[in-house]
Amino acid sequence: MTSIGKPNGLMEILEKVSGPTDNGKYRHWETIRHMRPPEGLTHEEWWLGLKFYRGSSTKNMAFRDKAGKPFQYSLVDPVPENLHDIDLWGGGTVESTPEILNSENRDRYYVSSLMEEAITSSQLEGASTTKQVARDMLSTERAPRNRDEQMILNNFVTMKKIGEFKEAPLTKERVFEIHRLITQGTLDDSSAAGRFRNDMDGRICVQDRLTGEIQHQPPAPDTLDQRLQVLCDFANGTGTQGFVHPVLRAIIVHFILAYDHPFVDGNGRTARALFYWTMLHHGYWLFEFITISPILKKSPGKYAKAFLYTETDENDLTYFILHQLTVINRAMNALQEYIARKNKQQKAVEQRLRGQVSLNHRQTALLGHAIRHPFHRYTVKSHQTHHGVVHQTARTDLSDLEKRGLMRKTKSGKTYHFTPVENLENALEELAADA
Repeated sequence: MTSIGKPNGLMEILEKVSGPTDNGKYRHWETIRHMRPPEGLTHEEWWLGLKFYRGSSTKNMAFRDKAGKPFQYSLVDPVPENLHDIDLWGGGTVESTPEILNSENRDRYYVSSLMEEAITSSQLEGASTTKQVARDMLSTERAPRNRDEQMILNNFVTMKKIGEFKEAPLTKERVFEIHRLITQGTLDDSSAAGRFRNDMDGRICVQDRLTGEIQHQPPAPDTLDQRLQVLCDFANGTGTQGFVHPVLRAIIVHFILAYDHPFVDGNGRTARALFYWTMLHHGYWLFEFITISPILKKSPGKYAKAFLYTETDENDLTYFILHQLTVINRAMNALQEYIARKNKQQKAVEQRLRGQVSLNHRQTALLGHAIRHPFHRYTVKSHQTHHGVVHQTARTDLSDLEKRGLMRKTKSGKTYHFTPVENLENALEELAADA
């Protein structure tokens, strides 16, 4: 009720509500109802005004919820600006990231990003292991010791596979293949890998891990085949009316796969994998080097709310879109900061190695890492994996560093390990002085 005790008419409400957002924030009713409304309006009237403005710019999608109601979204600010930034940065004109075009760095950045995404995407789904242990496993190609490590290895293999078939259209069979790769060796029922969930699997739902509260009940199993076909058509850019920006397309694919929850387990990891596939398929090649899961892992509650807000506000995908655009922007900034940090470290090593022209870029990169991690153990296999070279080249690199007095070689079982010598920085200075 207003201060005069009478409800406002729609025109009076719209005069006091300036648009679909509040101070640039696209707020849900759960937030609005705890805030102070504009002068003279009740919370309900304020919400009515916001919904009116949102409805005037809403675009319906081909996707529908389990009750048959369409999903929709609005191109509110700052969505157009964010999309423009991603177009400029992630799709081709990459003057700000020439280092990635350098063949000496490209493979190293690529492998590092694959590892980071594989580890954190698995941790989002409950995998419990340290990042260093996981990286060592992937680098040395050590067999996983438990289910958590198997999840991480599966994600790593899957992300590499996505890069291989990014040019091909997405099909239901391809989605099944992705799911099989992601869940191999991690399901209680191995037959559930690469197939739809069914009535025999029992009740599948999304629950809060702490409280057990059911947050989402996905569509019935007998609807999944048709729903996945609609998703594939949409991801490929076919079967839809009108233009949908490719980045929005990728974000919506991410949401819908998670909403449909077509598998017994592994739906979140599959949804994020399909986001990457869609981005790469539509030409955003820099997303081979960008990792979104580390950003999501820092604020898993916001990630979950973005899903929940969409489903509880008339299938309004704008909540999820805005959240994911924020994540993407942070991930792009993180890559730029990572490249700047690596360049600074590389230059510091190069200064210490001035005159040592016989050391190649792989050895220089390894020494830069060794200065920051003096107790790290390197193997021929880990060096080979990180730099994409053959076994003999990796072995030669490490043996040469040992001969120069920069690495110490020990044997554990059948594997040789190379560790930095004590006071590696002093050893580098002495080596440079003797050059």
